[in-house]
Amino acid sequence: MEEEEDSPYPEVRASVSNYDDTEMPVLTFRTLFLGIIFGCFIGGMNCFFTFRYPSPLFTPIIIQTISYPIGKFLAWLLPDREWKVPKRLQFLAGETVSFNPGPFNIKEHTAIVIMVNAAGSPLLAVNFSVTLEKFWDVHHGVGFDFLLALSTSMLGFGVAGLTRRFLVWPASLIWPQNLVYCTLFNTLHAEEDKEGGGITRYQFFKWAGTAAFFWYFFPGFIFQALSYFSFICWIKPDNVVVNQLFGVSTGLGMSMITFDWSQIAYIGNPLVVPWWAEINVFVGFVLAFWILTPALYYSNVWYTGYLPISTSGVFDRFGASYNTTAVINVGTKSLNETAYQEYSPLFLPISYAMNYGLACALTTALITHTALYHGPDIWRRLKGMRKEEEDIHIKLMRNYKEVPEWWYMLYLAGFVATAVATVVHWETEMPVWGLVVSLLFGALYVLPGGFVYAMTTQQITLNILVEMMAGYMMPGKALGNSLFKLYAIQPIGFALTFVQDLKLGHYMKLPPRVTFLLQIMGMLCSCILQVGIKVWLTRSVHDLCDPHQAAYLSCPNSRIFFSSSITWGLIGPEKQFSVGKFYNPLLWAFLAGAIAPIPLWYMGKRYPNSWYTKVSVPVMLTGCMWMPPATGINFSSWFLFGYIFQSWARRRHFRWWSKFNFTLAASLDCGTSISLIFIFCTLYLPKGGTIFLDWWGNNVFVNTADYNGVSYLTPPEEGFGPTTWK
Repeated sequence: MEEEEDSPYPEVRASVSNYDDTEMPVLTFRTLFLGIIFGCFIGGMNCFFTFRYPSPLFTPIIIQTISYPIGKFLAWLLPDREWKVPKRLQFLAGETVSFNPGPFNIKEHTAIVIMVNAAGSPLLAVNFSVTLEKFWDVHHGVGFDFLLALSTSMLGFGVAGLTRRFLVWPASLIWPQNLVYCTLFNTLHAEEDKEGGGITRYQFFKWAGTAAFFWYFFPGFIFQALSYFSFICWIKPDNVVVNQLFGVSTGLGMSMITFDWSQIAYIGNPLVVPWWAEINVFVGFVLAFWILTPALYYSNVWYTGYLPISTSGVFDRFGASYNTTAVINVGTKSLNETAYQEYSPLFLPISYAMNYGLACALTTALITHTALYHGPDIWRRLKGMRKEEEDIHIKLMRNYKEVPEWWYMLYLAGFVATAVATVVHWETEMPVWGLVVSLLFGALYVLPGGFVYAMTTQQITLNILVEMMAGYMMPGKALGNSLFKLYAIQPIGFALTFVQDLKLGHYMKLPPRVTFLLQIMGMLCSCILQVGIKVWLTRSVHDLCDPHQAAYLSCPNSRIFFSSSITWGLIGPEKQFSVGKFYNPLLWAFLAGAIAPIPLWYMGKRYPNSWYTKVSVPVMLTGCMWMPPATGINFSSWFLFGYIFQSWARRRHFRWWSKFNFTLAASLDCGTSISLIFIFCTLYLPKGGTIFLDWWGNNVFVNTADYNGVSYLTPPEEGFGPTTWK
């Protein structure tokens, strides 16, 4: 009997079906109705909560879970009458259309999730426009808000479509995060998959998800010390060095373990990320933050001994948080040089300075690594040649018409023009040449970032480099700096999100032109709704963004935009990173990052069966970008769970792993997320967040030097650092 063709990768075989029913309806009334409703709901909720601190995040896996019973309910409720479709529209819906074409199917379910994923992410453009109004007193109106949101998101959509041959079609780019979605789809829609009388994946998902839901009440509310499990700090709460090394608030997190799944999966679900990538991330973290960082800190390099060892804030020469409003003229949006000279230069905590250096290394390492490891394949695909053998999934997708590349090119050109019109028509401090540079810079990193994201689930972060570039190119332009970052960063993020969903549609055998339409509709709904919510909040909440706002609508993301615009736009990198300045040595990391992949690539070519082939400098550096605000406990517990499931269980219990590993990953994420939102809405929101269990288990980690951010050295009253600065 001939063996059935399947993917060459066991992860994909365990999660993705190698069968396709081309007659299965996709673009149905149920798809559009539930996609729009849930897309508006999750996009609106995430937009509202992005202005609040603390806040939950509504993830697509929640909608994936709750849309299933609702879809089945609509299949029972709706009439099954059919209407004939005009020939010009039959490529979307077939020859006939009905409110109820049959049982709620797996492709409809996938289409809903893709639409929700396109609509669900909070738009940075909305936070930027709130920054303009609330912190700079600049009011451009609804038209500016909408065009800014639309152009920054749709640019990513246009770029995503042009990368399909590099990031979607190759079988070797498995996109591990999509395997969780695929497993859950197949689990929900194949309830009869009993094997030898054992428990089904659907039953396993229900039990594990329910357990995760109820367990999170302990670290999330009842016994919060289980989340911040720095037990050594509880024993020595006043020992500064112990708290800095083992603490999990402003320490390096050497306590190793936590019992909170949201902490364990903070840098990615460890049951999904490939084991080789987890080793790279953890080794990179240990070298950078458990070895090099303490060595520099306790040597008081850059006066960091006077600051907390790990935090993402910036400080003045007195060891206090930097008061950015003390050095600006808000009316003219300019730096008050006299106030700056009288006050203080900026000082970075050692972990934040380390993050800057690693970010510089990452930007060049990505380019070198991509050229060495993927350059030949990119060139062959540009010429229309293929080296990698096609798998069953791309063969099955040939049954559907592909989206021509000129469709995406047309969208890209249209929204580049929209972006130009936006920065020209309104006073934005952004010249057209600055916009072009920001877009080109972002486009340069889509492929390198896509390769890393597709293989490891780690998304690259280029914020610091982008802000530094803008600071040098447009000195003294606070708004221009923020807008430069927005147009360079947000299209990359959305491009990778869209590519991820294109791969999900590829795995689940959705017609590409349907996926194309769903993503456009989802993104358009998101832009309209989120801009509307922003307008409603700014007009109806008079103290929006006030630190003491009654509903906690303190706008944390908008504050980050404001602080960054001052740090990098007004004060600027020239005062901090230029030749002879304090942090100039960090720029040598650009050279180090460019060189680092070369010897590893050479050794991998010379010894193809050695461990050199598993080392990836960009993956090591990308993982480190979570620090801060992440701490070591996020990395160590993540690595431990990765070893148990992605190494030990996969090697020793492969049959169990192939059936249940990704189901367990989905159930832990889903149960914990729903529990977090339930706790937030029922226990934190009522009574202004005053519902609290006041006992040792919720207080012990608070009464420590770690939680209070105590520094190793006490700042002198006259301040530390240089006596003069420019």
